[in-house]
Amino acid sequence: MSNSYNIRSTKIGNSAGFRLPAEFYREYPQFANASGWIEVLSPDTAIVKIIPESVNDEDEDDSLMMRLFLDFATTEGLKNNTLQPYTTDMSEAAHKLIEGVELEDESLSDG
Repeated sequence: MSNSYNIRSTKIGNSAGFRLPAEFYREYPQFANASGWIEVLSPDTAIVKIIPESVNDEDEDDSLMMRLFLDFATTEGLKNNTLQPYTTDMSEAAHKLIEGVELEDESLSDG
């Protein structure tokens, strides 16, 4: 689910902002009227975090922890341009590492 969209800097009243294409909001309507933040990682790299207004309260604690973890992982991965795509070769190597490993079913020992 990784789509890229071109944005443009634009003047908004007395401030400046970025204009997102209409296609972005058609594909992701949950981001309309949302707020968020931008974090500058390097002189030529920034991450924009858009937070939709409607968050399900039941999943809020779990999703907050997941968002914090993913934000951390993304920030760390983008430092020094060390983020790399996960390739088929990497997947095959990982599968070879765990080939033949059997896990105990912990639910059986929980009485």
